[in-house]
Amino acid sequence: MKQKGYMIPLTVIGVFFFSLGFALGINSFLMPVLRTSMHMSAAASSLLLAATFIPFLLFGIPATSCIRRIGYHKTMALSFAIFAVAFGMFIVAARWQSLTWFLIASFVSGAANTVLQASVNPYVTILGPLESAARRISCMGICNKLAWPATTLFITLVIGKGINETSLSDLYLPFAIIIGIFLLLGVLALLSPLPEVKAQGEDDSAPDASTCNYAEGKVSIFQFPHLLLGCVALFLYVGVETISLATATGYAKAVGLAGDNYGFIPSIGMITGYLAGVILIPKYLSQAAAMRICAVIAVAGSIAVAVLPDPNLSVGCIFFMALGCSLMWPALWPLAMADLGRFTKAGSSLLTMAMAGGAVMPWLQGLAQDRWGFQQSYWVCVPCFLFILYYGMWGYRIRTENK
Repeated sequence: MKQKGYMIPLTVIGVFFFSLGFALGINSFLMPVLRTSMHMSAAASSLLLAATFIPFLLFGIPATSCIRRIGYHKTMALSFAIFAVAFGMFIVAARWQSLTWFLIASFVSGAANTVLQASVNPYVTILGPLESAARRISCMGICNKLAWPATTLFITLVIGKGINETSLSDLYLPFAIIIGIFLLLGVLALLSPLPEVKAQGEDDSAPDASTCNYAEGKVSIFQFPHLLLGCVALFLYVGVETISLATATGYAKAVGLAGDNYGFIPSIGMITGYLAGVILIPKYLSQAAAMRICAVIAVAGSIAVAVLPDPNLSVGCIFFMALGCSLMWPALWPLAMADLGRFTKAGSSLLTMAMAGGAVMPWLQGLAQDRWGFQQSYWVCVPCFLFILYYGMWGYRIRTENK
């Protein structure tokens, strides 16, 4: 499909990526609110993130099966209906001041996120040439990461209060508005001119199905080692990206900095990296090279956050963690999905399931925070970024070495 043919679908998908970030960004707002309102520990409040990301592990395969049955855009519409239900549950949780209901609502929101992620990520990857997939995903990433801090900004504007002054009863109106927005997005997904797309070799009946030589003769998705290593890398990546995006405001509060919108620090870092990806990939920089450079930046940034004594500098260095994260996702996804042929949707399921790392790594950071303090907890990110560096240097090459 030529570029002019997929610009309209990409615009629509960009709106959907923004909604993904908006829904995930609710955690960065709720975690400090619940810690204050319900006197919770850091590890306990991070259970919201765990509840949001566990569904990726449970519903990755069902979400892909749904795509097979009803197609991409109807699956997207279904996800928005589930989002609306989730935010209705958030209102119930706020009214009852129940952690259990907050966790249930987060779980349902995570299920919606799983269904939508399983739709939009492979859709963007195969909507154009594979070698420029990172560029398209970078554009989508800009939409997604702008939405994380937009959640806090939106809610504080609607209720007219800062995070420190927010009570659970203040959440009824903004969550009701969000329900209406998600229902409208569901209608948009149904009515939008989104073509159904397939990866090379995915459709056995297509004339070019045999052109994916690497996938020929394989009978299981587990025969693609570059995909399996990519799943591990993505598991770790989603965890550390979530830490950088969801904890900036809480960390700033913990070290005594004023204001509510420190979530813009990692978002600006992510967007800066995405813009670089749009400009540089693939003409000046390969997807793998971009991931290697970003991994080095992320390692340096996370160490700086953990060791710098000045609170302003330490919080500011979350920018470099996020900058490093920026092009990891756009590079990881297409590198891991390369040459899967008829196993493309199954590979997408595994990668979607790997996003459960967003449940594990923030929880580990929460445990580290309770034991050693907020600043020292950022050390948990360093080995994760080192593994991603390994994948960008050697892990993805297993596919080409075995061709």
